[in-house]
Amino acid sequence: MKTYSNFLQKTICLILGGGAGTRLYPLTKDRSKPAVPVGGKYRLIDIPISNCLNSGLFRIFVLTQYNSASLNKHIKNTFHFDNFSNGFVDILAAEQTSGNMDWFQGTADAVRQSARNFAYYDFEYILILSGDQLYQIDFDQVISNHVEKKADVTIATIPVNAADATSFGIMKVNDDSNIVSFIEKPKADVLSQWESPVNEKMQQNGRVYLASMGIYVFSRPALRRLLNENPSA
Repeated sequence: MKTYSNFLQKTICLILGGGAGTRLYPLTKDRSKPAVPVGGKYRLIDIPISNCLNSGLFRIFVLTQYNSASLNKHIKNTFHFDNFSNGFVDILAAEQTSGNMDWFQGTADAVRQSARNFAYYDFEYILILSGDQLYQIDFDQVISNHVEKKADVTIATIPVNAADATSFGIMKVNDDSNIVSFIEKPKADVLSQWESPVNEKMQQNGRVYLASMGIYVFSRPALRRLLNENPSA
């Protein structure tokens, strides 16, 4: 039986439901992108949720907004925990309040508007994920690394080659894997400035650019500070 680090008990997960998903139309005509079927009875949202559960993370919020009825129904009918567990997969739907009449205006705004719903939970770290990606990852390793390095923010990356780098947000890191700069979808003529230290196998394949995977770990004080310092983000 797998054992998990104690850090996971101090972590909550926030999965973003995404926007209109126009690039997957007509699959998203009547559903949000995370609700698009994959592998028969499964949905895209099952991927990040399953990765969380298999990593030992059992406190999960899913933020929904656009075309969310089928997504809400799927989550409600699929993920259940026994009465003796503190685990959950809860839906946080976008809503207008007396303090804010706007819907989610982006990733940071979605987290900001939803913060009041998880502010009273006991946690030290928050894992923020997209609800429409395909991957397999052990978040225990990611969060343990975040804690051991005493980081404020950890961003998961994937090495890509020059042909793919222009389609992603690219980070440059130093030899200690600390992020020193970031650029969104760089032009081909500046790519040489954005190479990062990678292992020999990746170097041989030309995969020397670190693309953001949209997977973030924040220490709780750092997230609060960044949201307060950037109210328009």
